[in-house]
Amino acid sequence: MKKIYSLIILMQISVFAYSQWTWQNPLPDGNSMRSVYYTDSNTGYAVGLVGCIIKTIDGGTTWITLSSGTTVNLFSVYFTDSNTGYVSGDHGVILKTIDGGATWTTLVSGTTLPLFSITFTNANIGYAAGGNTSNYLGIILKTSDGGINWNIVLNGSPREFYSVYFIDSITGFAAGGGGNVVKTTDGGATWTLFQSGTSQLLLSVTFTDKITGYVVGDQGTIRKTIDGGSSWSTLQSGTTKLLRAVCFPAVNTGYAVGLAGTILKTNDGGATWTTQLSGTSLFLYSIFFTDSITGIAVGDYGVRLKTIDGGTTWAALTTGKTFNRLNSVFFTDTNLGYAVGNEGTILKTFDGGTTWMALSSGTTKGLQSVYFTDDTTGYVAVNPATSSLLMLKTINGGISWYPSQAGITIPIKSVYFTSASTGYAVGMFGEIAKTTNGGVSWTRLTDNNEIHYYSVYFPSTNTGFIAGGSYDAGGVILKTTNAGSTWTFQTSGTNQVLSSVYFTDTITGYVVGQNGTIRKTVDGGTTWTALPSGTTASLSSVNFTDVNTGYAVGAMGTILKTFNGGLTWFVLTSNANTLLTSVCFPDANTGYAVGDGGTILKTTDGGGPAVYVEEPSPPRSTVSLYPNPSNKKITITGTNMVSGETTISVFNMKGEQVRQIKFKDQTLVEMDVSTMAQGIYLVKIQTREGVESKKLVIR
Repeated sequence: MKKIYSLIILMQISVFAYSQWTWQNPLPDGNSMRSVYYTDSNTGYAVGLVGCIIKTIDGGTTWITLSSGTTVNLFSVYFTDSNTGYVSGDHGVILKTIDGGATWTTLVSGTTLPLFSITFTNANIGYAAGGNTSNYLGIILKTSDGGINWNIVLNGSPREFYSVYFIDSITGFAAGGGGNVVKTTDGGATWTLFQSGTSQLLLSVTFTDKITGYVVGDQGTIRKTIDGGSSWSTLQSGTTKLLRAVCFPAVNTGYAVGLAGTILKTNDGGATWTTQLSGTSLFLYSIFFTDSITGIAVGDYGVRLKTIDGGTTWAALTTGKTFNRLNSVFFTDTNLGYAVGNEGTILKTFDGGTTWMALSSGTTKGLQSVYFTDDTTGYVAVNPATSSLLMLKTINGGISWYPSQAGITIPIKSVYFTSASTGYAVGMFGEIAKTTNGGVSWTRLTDNNEIHYYSVYFPSTNTGFIAGGSYDAGGVILKTTNAGSTWTFQTSGTNQVLSSVYFTDTITGYVVGQNGTIRKTVDGGTTWTALPSGTTASLSSVNFTDVNTGYAVGAMGTILKTFNGGLTWFVLTSNANTLLTSVCFPDANTGYAVGDGGTILKTTDGGGPAVYVEEPSPPRSTVSLYPNPSNKKITITGTNMVSGETTISVFNMKGEQVRQIKFKDQTLVEMDVSTMAQGIYLVKIQTREGVESKKLVIR
């Protein structure tokens, strides 16, 4: 059956809308930065995941986000002059600018393989290298006309390539998987394979002259050649951490960066390497020096570091309150909100996220969930808990927090209050606790060591639900109708662990979880029906603004939206590639999502337009729709429509249902479309055998 997919890649039909979610932390963008390049001491560019390109004109003090026109992951950037630059990325993407990044044009590379590295030897001649990381086939492309045309000069090499570097117009090297290094001395016409003496993944290559070069890679690998690549010797890096990039701003002075904020420096041509204090534990992917002492390194979650003393000290350029994972977000209105996370992080905003201030929590433990009963009184769940610290509470809007003396040690994942005094906490090992005195004391209601609970929600004072699960038990849903005195297991119908539960009233609710799982009940949890999410990304949190409009967030920056009570879900362009852990909408249009790396995203228009993505037709589709395009009448026919009820629903590009008909025991039906506006629509045909979707064009 055809399905609606919320994936941007491998798409056949799409309507692209620029992101309506804006970054609030880190700034200007929290996506992983994979490459940095400066055209002079002040002007630099960094590129990264989800089509991110940022630019500085003051040496890195401030950065602005440029519109790349793509959401594809970008891996490498290179400029041939102050205005002309190139970027390579996933799916064979190559972008070009001739106006200093103001606009970018997509070039035709001729490949769909990821291109991890791009370089130019002059204004016209350039090379891009990459390959298939699944079957380990490498590729190198060449252009001789400034990117207008690209030709494959090496294809199907022993392994994929992660870095390409040219010493002059004809002599170049590429390094990649399996410790492979290839060399050309005729401008890419032919390539010679050299053995670097290691099987470790090589991720970066650079040369200081025609014969002296370096490669770095996995397990702290650094190797050097002094004969133009014919032989390579092992250098002692002093680390086993993966090294992602290497550069030499001077003949003997070089730097390497990599995993866990690693920065190494050598002053003697690699004979010895010393560790620099980077001040971060984040993965660093790229390093660039504008002169012998001034350099910048970029990496995960938009981190940017700068040195002006040859690496002795590194200063953070990234604007943001935290890089710690944020696990929960809660707003009491559109302006006043809180986000909590790892290492005791509590952030607060008074102005709808324009500014966030860090609050002192008094602990370095992980904070898992936040809930406020009014503007000043709030609770934060602590994990791992101790007998003296189950919960933090504030009665002055977060100025001060004091511990809730629990007497029990529930590792809490979620907290919810039904009134100023009554609240519930759930967590690992099946723990459920309740307070009736505003958190002064907590009482354990039940526990089950085999099952973990991740979310609790009460649509009314007495009726509540818990979602969770385990590897053995699958998805678990519990229900109480007596304010927690007793709990009964519901039949979730899924073996996927459930991470979040939300009810729009006492009978209509939703759960989300692993591998894109979304399930709905319309009878208070007695039965749960699977909903097609269109994604395999694990979902962390679900939230509804009314009975029909809801959102779910999860892995890889996934944000889904439904306009029709979960019948269909559409992807929103989040412009993020990080794990999103929590979503909160204080009103119909204003929403916030938080996650890994201190990510905070905001929307003020309900998440922006939906993006439709239709999977290529399977070879045995059972439904036909014609004529298409049409402006009067369409006919829908299918062999699977002969038995039982069929529902045909038509959705516009906002995800709104504009037409629906139902019928029984027919193999053919006609629908008048003469009054529908011109545009692209999605037709969903639901039979007892499943669902198929068709694109419909009205002209």
